[in-house]
Amino acid sequence: MSQTLGLIGSGMIGSSVARLAVAAGLEVVLSNSRGPETLADLVADLVAELGGRARAATPAEAARAADLVVAAIPLKAYDQLPTDALAGKTVLDTSNYYPERDGHLAELDAGELTSSALMQRHLAGSRVVKAFNNITPHQLFTLARPAGAPDRSALPIAGDDAEAKAEATRLLDVLGHDAVDIGTLADSWRSEPNTPVYIQPYLGELPAMNVEDFLRWTLRNPGIAVPAAQVGELVETAVRRSAGEARLPSAG
Repeated sequence: MSQTLGLIGSGMIGSSVARLAVAAGLEVVLSNSRGPETLADLVADLVAELGGRARAATPAEAARAADLVVAAIPLKAYDQLPTDALAGKTVLDTSNYYPERDGHLAELDAGELTSSALMQRHLAGSRVVKAFNNITPHQLFTLARPAGAPDRSALPIAGDDAEAKAEATRLLDVLGHDAVDIGTLADSWRSEPNTPVYIQPYLGELPAMNVEDFLRWTLRNPGIAVPAAQVGELVETAVRRSAGEARLPSAG
């Protein structure tokens, strides 16, 4: 298992991955677009809370230091990822395409590419794996369980490189989740917004509310375990819709 995990993006998903990784004994290098100094409090909290090794760096530094990288950024920032520093690395892409946040991207709206295929095109020298995109940050953390636990959840992954997917599977296992391989990056739409495996199975019935209230609501929700067999069934029932129809949670 990779010993150093690089985080590019240290928001809600990135922070949850970092906490699980530090708790599992990995060394974690966090970064964001605003500079290492803005991550001092998060790093201090991780060390104080979990006693592990965590430090802040720039995205390029985090990429170079890491054995495996998690890109936890909004899709609209994909072209800011440091291609040279990420060359030769496996990069786990957590992003989802929401046009109201990311702007409309014609290739995605037309179904010519998935969002992760778009990221792979940008990171031509890296191996991109779609992961962590279909679960809310709090549930990613609270539903983590040891291997073999009867209430262990699974998450879908997709990618074009078999060894990269094996690396992602090992990371998910260390972090407390099983992985379900759903195919290539072209197949990764099966875990994107507006599909059966996206968010709702881990939360139950979703209330109508704006994004901020929704995220606060998830903090009060312990989550629902979704085992690998169920993830596989949900993925198989997915029907592809226009990616441009995806909407953030709202009262409308």
